[in-house]
Amino acid sequence: MFKKILAATAMLFAVASWAAVDVNKATEAELDSLKGVGPALSKRIIEARKQGEFKDWGDFMSRVKGVKDKSATKLSGEGLTVNGQSFSGHAPANKAKENDAKKVVPTAHKAPAKP
Repeated sequence: MFKKILAATAMLFAVASWAAVDVNKATEAELDSLKGVGPALSKRIIEARKQGEFKDWGDFMSRVKGVKDKSATKLSGEGLTVNGQSFSGHAPANKAKENDAKKVVPTAHKAPAKP
């Protein structure tokens, strides 16, 4: 029984790997073939890709209007990848946002008044 389950699991992974569509290499027709990607989104992807390949999911989501965590999760589930990587559930933060978060604004503290 265990061997049958293992074989079935291996077959599912094989089918999933064939179904993968990399956003940096896919044609407009290949993008359109994915559930959740229509003609408008595939055109936005192709246009954004003209600026250069997408480095990761964070880069993809920041450059393609309308793709956020929820839609990225769905698209990844349908087989969309960025550089062969599926969406992991959260996009890496932009370095600019990280730097803003690290900035500390000094505040003036007054010494307590003496009685």
